[in-house]
Amino acid sequence: MRRTSRDIRTANRYRVLRHIVARSPVSRRELAAATELSPATVANLVGQLLDLGMLVEVGYEDSDGGRPRGLLAVNSSGGALIGVDVAETYVHVELFDLALTVLARADEELRPGENDPAEVVAHIAAAVSSVVERADVAADRVLGVGVSMPGQVDREGGVSVFAANWDWHDVPLLRLLADHLPYPLHLDNPLRACTVAEQWFGAARGRNDAVVVNLGTGVGAGLALGGALHRGVSNSAGEWGHTTLILDGRQCHCGNQGCVETYVGAPGIMRNLHELSPDSPLLHPEDQTATIEAIGRGLADGDPVAEKVVRATARYLGAALADLINLLNPEVIVLSSWVAAALGEPLLAEVREAVAVRALRRPLANTEIVLCPIPSNPVSLGAATFALEGSLASVGLRTGPRTGPKSRRTSTPRKATEESR
Repeated sequence: MRRTSRDIRTANRYRVLRHIVARSPVSRRELAAATELSPATVANLVGQLLDLGMLVEVGYEDSDGGRPRGLLAVNSSGGALIGVDVAETYVHVELFDLALTVLARADEELRPGENDPAEVVAHIAAAVSSVVERADVAADRVLGVGVSMPGQVDREGGVSVFAANWDWHDVPLLRLLADHLPYPLHLDNPLRACTVAEQWFGAARGRNDAVVVNLGTGVGAGLALGGALHRGVSNSAGEWGHTTLILDGRQCHCGNQGCVETYVGAPGIMRNLHELSPDSPLLHPEDQTATIEAIGRGLADGDPVAEKVVRATARYLGAALADLINLLNPEVIVLSSWVAAALGEPLLAEVREAVAVRALRRPLANTEIVLCPIPSNPVSLGAATFALEGSLASVGLRTGPRTGPKSRRTSTPRKATEESR
């Protein structure tokens, strides 16, 4: 898609604010050097963000004889952002201040079969309302809600295009949510959410080329290439979980056979366990979360069945990751989401060994494989940055974001002209 001058200005605002969040306090000179924007452009962007109440001046840095430089920090009380992590078994919502510190959390369980769009929307709306109430934040201080929805999404239209595990097709998710929530709404998927979170606060920070692998009920790979989030032409990049690992292998929800997801996603791990030890007490046939957690506890206790199932899973995962390393030559691969967190270091160690067997030596030597270091939920954190980006995109527009009949309008900046590179 061709980028407009407004897109470039939004990206520049986002880049400046992102750096201040990460490095606060910081001078304008440091911002220009770090973002590779001209000092004039940085001064203009900072002026806009100060006018919007997103930044504050916090004094001056020590002078070495020259003119002391003013320091900038994020105005944490300048607004609130909400990130929504929708998964196949739960809805997790977090409310953040502008410094992306969590102020409130809420969870809603999605029981098996509870995947009708109206039911899911009701759970999302209930959790969002709960965090706003718990944080005691006025509704007009909420700058937006970022929603991470598994599968393929049309983020411009707010549509869940295809969610394989729920058999959703072209569900107008944000339009349905707008009937319940009076905030600007923004949609993407967990691959992008986790990748952005890793770029801001995690293992991909400062890396040009990174792959963030989501291991949950579904599986995918978020891509940051050349320092930028890679979406693909239709926002569908990263569906690595639906690449073929084994010809004529296990049936996948997407309609194909032998997909990576069917061997290393939570249901696939359950099947690995069943094939190794069908009577194992670790196996909870109707509860994938309980099964993965039981395997994690078994690893800590030295359970040989738990160790075998993780070794078998890592063999599949290692082969699939070796393909990514050979293809993309990334600096880092991050294992993220709840399955990776539950299986932890034992899974990581086995995966590293399995990758070493199959990846080409030169790209492997330059790729680090790590667990997600972010202590909070990376999906909801990344989803909140979607809301932040959407808020920055609305600066200077006469009307607020399209989604939601009661969307909060963003105030017009002081300066009539905006510079772009």
